[in-house]
Amino acid sequence: MREFSGDTLLVATHNAGKLEEIANLLEPYGVNVVGAAEKGLSEPDETETTFVGNARIKAHAAAKATGLPALSDDSGIEVDALDGAPGVYTANWAETDKGRDFIMAMGKTHDRLRESGTPQPWAARFCCTLVLAWPDGHYEVFPGTVEGQIVWPMRGDEGHGYDPIFQPKGYEMTFGEMDRWEKNKISHRADAFAKLVKGCFD
Repeated sequence: MREFSGDTLLVATHNAGKLEEIANLLEPYGVNVVGAAEKGLSEPDETETTFVGNARIKAHAAAKATGLPALSDDSGIEVDALDGAPGVYTANWAETDKGRDFIMAMGKTHDRLRESGTPQPWAARFCCTLVLAWPDGHYEVFPGTVEGQIVWPMRGDEGHGYDPIFQPKGYEMTFGEMDRWEKNKISHRADAFAKLVKGCFD
């Protein structure tokens, strides 16, 4: 596994919250974290059908465009009773003519669960795959998950995306009810990051 040896890491995201979260996680390692927007990068089309495939597209595109090591992630929620959907199409389920509407997407998820006739609890997991790519084409992959269940009605207004309907295993609160930084300690992204740090930064 290749060790990260530079002083600047490009994070291939335009999401300010995600950028802040990653910068916070990497702060102990003295890494200067910059985002895709700061470098004027556009978002490449995510044409793969797996988390690792889409994360790889984003990381390689950013590394090639900037000459910097680039970190990207692709994440989503998998619901067992829906055969793993929405999965890599998690964000797509929220797409509308006016942008993304995750309240609509959560309602859609609940409707499909009711239509499936599957009794509760509805097992689910959040998945995150991190890809760290270098300009020479080398890359490393770090998958992370957090197990839990879908609950209804929605609970909490913290977090983002499907957080208000996801209750992690061993907790009474949904991600939408948890303090942001507490959630980040147990999340799918935290799991992937622990592997990234062990593999490339420790």
